[in-house]
This record gives sequence, C-alpha cells and structure tokens, in this order.
Amino acid sequence: MPSRLRPSMPMKVIAVIPAYNEAARLAPVLSRVKGLVDEVVVVDDGSSDDTFEAAKTAGVVALRHAINRGQGAALKTGTISALSRGADVIVHVDGDGQHDPEGITALALPIVRGEADVVYGSRFLGIASEGMPASRRALLLAGRVFSAFALGIPRTFTDPQSGLRAMSAEAARRVTFTQDRKAHCSELLRAVSRSGLRVIEVPTRITYTRETLAKGNKTVDAFHIAWQLLLGAFQK
Repeated sequence: MPSRLRPSMPMKVIAVIPAYNEAARLAPVLSRVKGLVDEVVVVDDGSSDDTFEAAKTAGVVALRHAINRGQGAALKTGTISALSRGADVIVHVDGDGQHDPEGITALALPIVRGEADVVYGSRFLGIASEGMPASRRALLLAGRVFSAFALGIPRTFTDPQSGLRAMSAEAARRVTFTQDRKAHCSELLRAVSRSGLRVIEVPTRITYTRETLAKGNKTVDAFHIAWQLLLGAFQK
C-alpha cells in the first residue's frame, strides 16, 4: 500500500485537524500529514497558546475559533472549509500526535476505490495501541456497549468513539451532527449508520502518552458524553 496518496489518487484528499493548545505537538504531526494528502486544514479551537501560529508556520490552511467551542465544532468548521476547497475525501485526524498519520492511507483508499463512503479507524481490530491503560480500554468497551444499546449503533462497530475517520464529500454533505464536544463521535456514527451510506472499519494504531492521557476522556467526561447523547437522541 502506498504511503502517499497523491501520486496514485485522482481524488483530492484533505486532512482536517482540530487543535486546542497543541502548539508543542502540532508541528511534527503536520510535517507527517502534509506528505500524505493534498491539503491540510487546522482549526485552532480557541487556544491560549501559539497553536494558530504553529499551523500558519507549517504552511497549512489555518482557521481559528475566537473561543473554545469543542472538538466537534472544530471538525465541523474544518469539514466545511475542506468542502469549499474542493475535497473529494476528508480525513479527520487529531492534532496531539495520538493518531498514526500512516493510517490515513488505509482510511482513504476504500473511498477512492469506491468500496465505502465512510471509513473509521478502530483500535480493536488487531493492531495494538501503544500505552493504552487497562482503565481506558475498559472505558472504551463500556462506551461500545452503551452505543449499541442506547443509541442503536450496530454492534458490529468495534470502536464507536474513534476520532480517526475518513468520508467522501457526498457523505460529509449528507451526514450532520449537532454535538460540539466529544459526544460528536458517537452521534456522527449513529447518523452514518442510519443514512444508508457504506461504512467500514479498518485497523489503526493509537499512541498514548502521559500528556494525551491527561487531556483525554475520563470517567466523568464519559458520563457527560452519555447524557448529552441521550438528550440528543430523545430530541430527534
């Protein structure tokens, strides 16, 4: 499988990266992602550090929220921008270095080949994630059960909380989500699974560090996400 998408793909692939206070980690992420896609859009979600300047220095499209609105809101802003720039395939990648940029190819290829409309990267399909604590694994598995029974997401999805995903431009236009923060992951997958779009999962590697674990989902966050999702489900 080629590591770079552009030479072999007639479609325009744009990576959307939400970033909040990631000035120290963003540069190495961008240096790797830029070599794999046609364009990169970074959305600084109201950072208090130099995240926006880091994105501009890297030579990518840099957008900025005046206040911190949440990861979901940043992804919506970035996706709209990518569509306006003529993207055929949009890939969502975290800005903190957790996601392996090489996985972008595996996400985008099924869409380019016409085999899928939406592709999710799963941490539970055979590639071991580095540094994942047992507590985080248990929390993710609990989220999987909740997503299946409370939200109606098919049980075949192994990683409904995955933030590493790719979608065709058509899918991005058809599927919307309202959650501005981390609850957008399950809400988006719920919408995708009910849309009739072809959605698949591929194995992906996530690298957990002390910094990313500190800012990641905690138990209290998980309860808040579940509550927001339940409210949203009953309102529809």
